[in-house]
Amino acid sequence: MSSDDSAPAGAALGGAPDRAAAAEPAVAAQDTVTPPAGPGPATLVVEIGVEEMPPAEVTRTSQAVRTALTEKLGATRLGHGEIRVDAGPRRVVATVLGVEPREADYEQTVRGPRVSAAFDAEGNPTKAAIGFARSNGAEPADLGRVTVGANEHVALTRQVVGRSAEEVLSALLSEVVTGLRSEKNMRWNAPRLSFTRPIRWIMALLGERVVPFTVSSLTSGRTTQVHRDAVPPTAEVPTADGYLPFLKEHGILADAAERRRLVVDGATRLAEAVGGHIQTEQYSALIDEITNLVESPTPILGNFDPKYLTLPADILVTVMRKHQRYLPVVDGGGSMLPHFVAVANGRCDHDVVRHGNEAVLRARYEDASFFWKADLETPLSEMRQKTHLLTFEERLGSMADRADRISAIARRLAKIVGLSGTDHDVLERAAALTKFDLGSQMVTELSSLAGIMAREYAVRAGESQAVAQALYENELPRFAGDALPETLPGALLALADRLDLLVGLFAIGAEPTGSSDAFGLRRSALGVVNILLSRSDLSAIRLGQALAVAAEHQAVAVGQQHLEDAAQFVLRRFEQQLIEFGHSTTDVRAVLVRGDSPRLATRTLEELEGLQGDDRFATVLAAFQRVRRIVPAGLEAAYDPEQLHEPAEQALHAALAKCRQVLDGETSLVRFNAETGELVDAVNIFFDNVLVMAEDPAVRANRLGLLAGVRDLAEGIVDWESLV
Repeated sequence: MSSDDSAPAGAALGGAPDRAAAAEPAVAAQDTVTPPAGPGPATLVVEIGVEEMPPAEVTRTSQAVRTALTEKLGATRLGHGEIRVDAGPRRVVATVLGVEPREADYEQTVRGPRVSAAFDAEGNPTKAAIGFARSNGAEPADLGRVTVGANEHVALTRQVVGRSAEEVLSALLSEVVTGLRSEKNMRWNAPRLSFTRPIRWIMALLGERVVPFTVSSLTSGRTTQVHRDAVPPTAEVPTADGYLPFLKEHGILADAAERRRLVVDGATRLAEAVGGHIQTEQYSALIDEITNLVESPTPILGNFDPKYLTLPADILVTVMRKHQRYLPVVDGGGSMLPHFVAVANGRCDHDVVRHGNEAVLRARYEDASFFWKADLETPLSEMRQKTHLLTFEERLGSMADRADRISAIARRLAKIVGLSGTDHDVLERAAALTKFDLGSQMVTELSSLAGIMAREYAVRAGESQAVAQALYENELPRFAGDALPETLPGALLALADRLDLLVGLFAIGAEPTGSSDAFGLRRSALGVVNILLSRSDLSAIRLGQALAVAAEHQAVAVGQQHLEDAAQFVLRRFEQQLIEFGHSTTDVRAVLVRGDSPRLATRTLEELEGLQGDDRFATVLAAFQRVRRIVPAGLEAAYDPEQLHEPAEQALHAALAKCRQVLDGETSLVRFNAETGELVDAVNIFFDNVLVMAEDPAVRANRLGLLAGVRDLAEGIVDWESLV
């Protein structure tokens, strides 16, 4: 009988005791499940009311609640159907279909000590048996037996009645709410709760019944809050069935996809009415943000004075997006029209809302016009000088100090890639001006315009388009999926910028921890990788080498460990990106041995994937793994060819010498696979005919040295061990 089989109560006891056996702790195991009887399944609705979640937290919190519910319900015996979670700025609504009225009943067999420890020589129960029975509410006479492996144990089989759905859910939902966390949490007058914003109410219904539970000072009920200006601002929920339509009747759309569709459709319709359109793909992130700001989207068309169209479009759009979250309206050629779409929350007087938004935007554009005019009258050198007043980091100096480091690092990288001619002159001038726009009034007010304003002001100050473009590209990429530098001078400045950031902050111990990344080092690490990946004219630059160059120009001492940590940090981001692109984790880790050159690592990954299923490569892989297993780590590839007397070892030496000559530092995995056929055959013959671990120490060392030479030939092509 296995450990999962029930033992009959009152089975015969006794038998020859095994005096060497010791008592073992009880272990519970489920045996037989009996489906619940009674009322049918019901719908569960849980609503967590929050005081205005930030837009970025709405989707993340929705996913977190769904994950928590799925895991916690999965750990119970309570049957249920589909789990759905919707969220908006003021509420997270979880719906679970088909929740059974109670958990299934089941038989549980509890294993006790071994029979040999449970009874003495006369067959009387020992203290171990008596204690086990008593701890389980039974008498020694009730004990049965169960066999586990070669051992026989006493056991108790009992019927466990499943808990009611309310009992299961009360404990479970309390854990879900108290477990809510965000990237930035706050506390308020609610002990045990810590979340991005205060949690104000909890509604929980299973069918028509309230699921009772308490979290801190909050108690679940059947009341929800609707729009603040509604009369009354609360509503009693009669049943969990049809809750989303119930909310919709009160002007609340819990479904984010539906809210987003209304935003896009409404904005598109309004833009078309004035001969324009909304660039929905370009402003997808902004639309997502708007979607998570409102519970009932009401798009409204607004207008502004056409005179502001003389400002660069980037300024107009940034003011709309950052301050007001408006959607710009453009014509067929992508040029801005003097219109925008604002999105109100719920029913409103469109004219009042329109005029209010127009007045706010007019004030913002007046400020922007003032900054623009003032900056145009300020020499670039004066703006650059003002960066001395901006502290980057106390130990790393001002923004001017950082700009000087970026310039110096970029010039060193330029020497590595052999920059010359016009590109060299462009880099020199751009390096002298880099980051100057941080001293402008416009960028001081709108920091996201850094680089953009550098390009605008440089051109108007008489700098060449090439220099202006390099200054702009210094800031690229600014976020995931952003454009990469298109010119070599711009790429060198952008690379230097991110290297300086990584090395300097790792040197002072400011590397990211958990979800905290105040300086955007994860973004900078991916920026380094993607810039190196994007340009073949940067292939001479190696990651470790570039980090070392950046270290030489820091205001603080940079240790070797700091450099290694920074390099590993970049490689981990590179690894994560490749895996997210759909590549096998095993293959990615195999090629990261070449991560010092992301382009080479990526090319090797493509070659490795192309060799999957190739019989020849399988043979090569097996041979080199066999060599690596027998050669001690760190053993030098040194041997005396004159001491190779066996034909198989002489043939291996000859094949190794030939491969070294043919490959001559070859980095292609495909070529390596093609050119090592004779060597692989020689390796296999060698292992079949030669005793590597010979009794004579000198012979053994010579043969291991020969194999170490084979190992080293393949070193650095891929990580052979990870391909096992």
